[in-house]
Amino acid sequence: QVQLVESGGGLVQAGGSLNLSCEASRTIFSLRAMGWYRQAPGKQREFVASITSTSSTNYADSVKGRFTISRDKAKNTAYLQMNNLKPDDTAVYYCNGQYSGFGRNYDYWGQGSQVTVST
Repeated sequence: QVQLVESGGGLVQAGGSLNLSCEASRTIFSLRAMGWYRQAPGKQREFVASITSTSSTNYADSVKGRFTISRDKAKNTAYLQMNNLKPDDTAVYYCNGQYSGFGRNYDYWGQGSQVTVST
C-alpha cells in the first residue's frame, strides 16, 4: 500500500544542520498529512512537525524557529530541515503519513532515522 523510506540522519555537532527525507511509494490513497515524530532514550515518542495536503504546518514548541517541514508532491517526498541542532534533539526520527481512501483513514510509518547531536 504505502511504504515510507527515510534518509538523511547522522551525527552532527551542536549548532549544525541536517535534512531528513521521507519518500513515499505511490498509492491510490489521498494524502492528508505527513509528519515527523522522534523518540529519545527513556522518553516517549513525541510530535515534531506536520504538514497537510494544503501545506498547513504545525511544529512542536521545542523546534519552532529551527526546524522546517516541507514536501515535494512530484517526488512524493517530505523533508525536515533541522538547523541549529542541540544535543536534546538527539533521537530516532520517524516519518508518518496519514492517508484517506475508501471511507477511512490510514497511518504509515517510516523505519526511523538516528539523529545524534554531539555536546
